[in-house]
Amino acid sequence: MSRVVVKFGGTSVGSGDRIKKAAESVAEEVERGSEVCVVVSAMDDTTDRLIDTMEAVGDVTGEDADEIVSMGERTSVRMFKAALEEQGVDSFFVEPGDGEWPIVTDEVGELREDETERRVGELGERLEEEVAVVTGFLGESPDGRVTTLGRGGSDTTAMILGKYLDADEVVIVTDVDGIMTGDPRNVERAKSVETISVDEMQDLSVRGAGVVASSALRYKEDDTDVSIVHYQHGDLRADGTSIEGEGRDTHIVRMREEPLAAVTVAGRSVIDTPNLLSRLSTILGENEINIYGHSTGSDSMSFFVDEEEGRRAEHLLHDEIVEDSKFSSVSVRENVGMVLVTGGDFVDTPGVIYNVVRPLYEEDINIIEIISSVTSIVVFVDYDLQEETFDLVRQEFD
Repeated sequence: MSRVVVKFGGTSVGSGDRIKKAAESVAEEVERGSEVCVVVSAMDDTTDRLIDTMEAVGDVTGEDADEIVSMGERTSVRMFKAALEEQGVDSFFVEPGDGEWPIVTDEVGELREDETERRVGELGERLEEEVAVVTGFLGESPDGRVTTLGRGGSDTTAMILGKYLDADEVVIVTDVDGIMTGDPRNVERAKSVETISVDEMQDLSVRGAGVVASSALRYKEDDTDVSIVHYQHGDLRADGTSIEGEGRDTHIVRMREEPLAAVTVAGRSVIDTPNLLSRLSTILGENEINIYGHSTGSDSMSFFVDEEEGRRAEHLLHDEIVEDSKFSSVSVRENVGMVLVTGGDFVDTPGVIYNVVRPLYEEDINIIEIISSVTSIVVFVDYDLQEETFDLVRQEFD
């Protein structure tokens, strides 16, 4: 018997007909022999309207605000349970304040994992006989106050339940046919992607592809399938996109064993030169020189390559820009080390770059370059200081 967590987004339960269709898809899954736990969002834009109303009213305290925004989800679970009962499916709903409520946080919404795992385990014992319908987005503090899990919190609820229920699959039912190769409103030949990695999904999520909240992906287990399907299909087994791999709520610190070279092109207003990055990186790529990182300043552009390729890269780039009076020179700095920090939650972690830079500053280690993205931070230092840098950064994140 498989165990499935299904999350229905706001659009998926945006009307009576859609709630009925969603309940029918759950009933079909139960008929297949699955144990099912359902997570529901507030209908359509209910939460947004509640927030807008509070802002218009003004002076709503944090505790009262969480109670108010919880009303959308509290309404949805009651409607969904009624729809399941209409399908002949035994079910029960849980919301903050119930003795069986599973998601426990601190006062600011950070998950208390041990207590949550214990409560989710107790909830799972009832799934053999009934379908659980859980309010998404919400948590409960140890003293019983309602807390929230942030934007996309219903996704987070589903992934937390999937992890601690040891679910075989988490199905995200939404208003798109999975992850698309491009925005179909702007890209004519956009099509859905069959599979995508957790890391790729993390990058897309924090850059605006709001299909699955980035904060939810840290709870993705390697042996739990996660799929995204469109609510219009009315079938939890419909084709969509599968998310593969394991999420992380920890950071991994690594270093490159071999030294690198920083090859720098200097010139006037480099940052305002169209197509320059494409020109220079294409030359290196066509000559099979791998780029481990690049940075652009107002008057320079640097590429980090294998040290043994540094001088060849210098000649190639020099030949490209030598006739252009806008550029002054190409230089190579050898003996460069690289330390890489990866993690899935940098975008939601204030001060994370400071945590990398501070211990190096305190030990008087100069940073040649630092490059950051939503899931990684790369620090380039003198190669002779690479191991010390690695140890300092690793200690900081440990």
